[in-house]
Amino acid sequence: MYKPDVVSRLESEAPVLQVALDYTDLGDALGLAARLRGSLEGLWLAEVGTPLIKSEGLRSITLLSRVVSPNPVVADMKTADTGALEAGLAARAGASVTIVLACSLDETIAEAAREAHRYGAALAADLIAVRNPVERAEQLASLGVDIVEVHVGIDAQRALGMTAADLREAVRRIAERFPGLVAVAGGLNEKTAPAMVEAGASIIVVGGAITRSSDPAASARRIIEAVRRASRG
Repeated sequence: MYKPDVVSRLESEAPVLQVALDYTDLGDALGLAARLRGSLEGLWLAEVGTPLIKSEGLRSITLLSRVVSPNPVVADMKTADTGALEAGLAARAGASVTIVLACSLDETIAEAAREAHRYGAALAADLIAVRNPVERAEQLASLGVDIVEVHVGIDAQRALGMTAADLREAVRRIAERFPGLVAVAGGLNEKTAPAMVEAGASIIVVGGAITRSSDPAASARRIIEAVRRASRG
């Protein structure tokens, strides 16, 4: 089975922090990415958030990939259809990982995986709104998906008062059954992220706890240190 280089890098460095740059202004995203690039050691992922891609277009992927290189860029395309087209667009723009919605048709996901792999990129599937995430994660492996993301969205956080930290058991079960990497996203911070690593997550996705911090670089370093301690037991 084909394994993109970025997946091998992530496996060797896990657990890894993924910073979700959920801005709508490209200047804000580039400014923070540059600060993090100069402050963080080791491998971390820069996520071009869906709002930023919709606001600024594919150039946001290209420019961020230049700023954070050699760290990989994740394009949160949230693809639901035309899987091959959107995966190709993201990969050609500079993304090392592109994201498809796990609730999409199997054909959409399989085509996205094939196209992402054709360009050397990895495909991640976001399990947001999936009714049975454990069962779906098992299915996604056969479709060529490299990473599954357990995700509690912002609307769910606000309406239900829950975060990804409440899904520890689901993360554990998915990590036991999915042969690739497991990412977790949704309201995590330095206090709650370690439990996700203990449950089997390899990628910790953090947005607001870093982007809204008075010192984003320091916050990111604390999260990295916390998840690394958790990985060492």
